[in-house]
Amino acid sequence: MANQKRNTILFVILALGLLLMFFMSISLGSVNIPFKDVYTSLTGGEASKSTWEYIIINYRLPKAITAILVGTGLSISGLLMQTLFRNPLAGPYVLGLSSGASLGVAFVILGAGFLPYFLKLIALSSYGIVLASTLGSTLVLLLVLLVSQRLRDTMAILIVGLMFGSFTTAIVSVLTYFSTAEQLQKFTFWSLGNLGNLSWNSICILSFSVCFGLVLSAGSIKPLNALLLGENYAKSMGLNLKKTRLVIIFATSILSGSITAFAGPIAFIGLAVPHIAKLTFQTSDHKVLFWSTLLFGAIIVLFCDIVSQMPGFDVTLPINAITSIIGAPVVIWLLVRKRNFQ
Repeated sequence: MANQKRNTILFVILALGLLLMFFMSISLGSVNIPFKDVYTSLTGGEASKSTWEYIIINYRLPKAITAILVGTGLSISGLLMQTLFRNPLAGPYVLGLSSGASLGVAFVILGAGFLPYFLKLIALSSYGIVLASTLGSTLVLLLVLLVSQRLRDTMAILIVGLMFGSFTTAIVSVLTYFSTAEQLQKFTFWSLGNLGNLSWNSICILSFSVCFGLVLSAGSIKPLNALLLGENYAKSMGLNLKKTRLVIIFATSILSGSITAFAGPIAFIGLAVPHIAKLTFQTSDHKVLFWSTLLFGAIIVLFCDIVSQMPGFDVTLPINAITSIIGAPVVIWLLVRKRNFQ
């Protein structure tokens, strides 16, 4: 009963924290906008300045929504992978999906010089890069699913995913070796991740993909709890291990693949956020972990987005660098703190 009350208080704090970070993300930046004007614009009113309203609706709000989608999707997919493989170092990209997406983008950006001019323009557009990233991650997904049908051992699937990732990374390395400085710069900027520059149509597609993946993940909460005690125990409880494994892999692929396609490969979030949730709530029950991981993921990415915007400056730092710089010390501190109290 005491744990339930404690968890309720923590969830209320997280919900309020998410709301605060959402408003701060829209308010802070190179142009600081008062909270009052942010609230007025979001509720259908008019801000004190027309330029502020334009910035909120066309730049800050899409970016904040993207940050929430990225945070929830990657953190949940990380939780799924860590439970499925029973490996605390597993993350959303452990199956090689990020490497597959990078390979697709590398073919487009680094190989665009061999295409006719009109095809080059299409390929290097934002939609061309998203399509290439999606096709690359989908190809790796299909290969992983094909191999997983023939393998009974879950750890073998993990190794296969890592091998696919290494193989595609090697091909990307070969492509970069023969590329120009301009092509390398464009590919590097994509690999650093970007939460901005998404149109409302792109956000709608990303929202649908992430929500679909989250629904599949929520439906796997009971099987995930059964897997905590091992595959043999899960089978003895009547769990269809093959079906459950496919659903979890498919859900992770939808979440991490769609996010990588639209926002680039965002590091750290999927690996670390599940640990933060476990250390904070002190439980392994996925009924609690699912929602706590989801909230923590959204809050942390919004906070990293605020830092990357460098409030008061015209500089925007790469989101990929900020997530690791801020997140890694937090996880280390939590682990050390937990050990000191044991």
